[in-house]
Amino acid sequence: MDKVDAMRLFARIVERRSFTLAAQDLELPRSTVTEVVKKLEARLGVRLLERTTRQVRPTLDGEAYYQRCLAILAEIEEAEAAFTGAKPSGLLRVDVHGTLARHFVLPGLPGFLARYPGIQLRIGEGDRYVDLVREGVDCVLRVGKPTDSSMIGRQIALLEEGTYASPAYMERCGTPASLDDLKAHTMIGFVSSASGSVIPLEFQVEGTLRQLALPQTVSVAGAETYIALARLGMGLIQVPRYRVRDDLASGTLVEVLAGYPPSPSPVYVLYPQNRQLSPRVRVFIDWVSAEFAARLPASS
Repeated sequence: MDKVDAMRLFARIVERRSFTLAAQDLELPRSTVTEVVKKLEARLGVRLLERTTRQVRPTLDGEAYYQRCLAILAEIEEAEAAFTGAKPSGLLRVDVHGTLARHFVLPGLPGFLARYPGIQLRIGEGDRYVDLVREGVDCVLRVGKPTDSSMIGRQIALLEEGTYASPAYMERCGTPASLDDLKAHTMIGFVSSASGSVIPLEFQVEGTLRQLALPQTVSVAGAETYIALARLGMGLIQVPRYRVRDDLASGTLVEVLAGYPPSPSPVYVLYPQNRQLSPRVRVFIDWVSAEFAARLPASS
């Protein structure tokens, strides 16, 4: 294995905190990984990794070498692409909430992969916290303003939100014309995956944001269940408009208090700030930004 491949392997071990997982990612025998690291440490004359029964972590020298490896590998990839005209290639790991994926990522994905046939895409699905470096993920798509200072966030879209209910619910409880009318209403609780608490409804009133926690008889943590319960007349919900476009067209849900909309929700692509963007990550971010821009007007 040449020096560049050894650097690439070492960087993957540091990121995955595991010889075994790095070997699986790079499709190498576990014995090869061990031997390469042994030779690398012997050549450099320093110990790069601390090994325990549970985890592998870099030493101070290993962390410094890892940072240099990232910079060198990114420069090599950029240089080769510039001089050969080669398109970005390699394994690209992204994590995105399933609803966002189905509406904004998957429809145009065949075109992206046709344009960059050398990229192999691995998509994880969820809205949990993802340790990008530890889990070997290149970037994530998330709704909401990022709070992790170790991540760089690029906002790629704003999702228009609204308040919705079923016609059956409105018949039973009436149509609120103002926020004061909500005293006679209930909401379906949506439990935040971050805090574990029910998220209150929010409304913009003359430039000021007001939050209201209405009574609820049922609370959920799943977005699809949340909307399904609204269709059954269980209460008011607030979701991005694209999520209920078909319901609004068919009349299974109607919008209420349209003059007091919730704040729009930003969509961010997040990636580690200590890692230079590889060409494949860069083209993916540019592409997915264009996909949101093209699809939101029709779906909002």
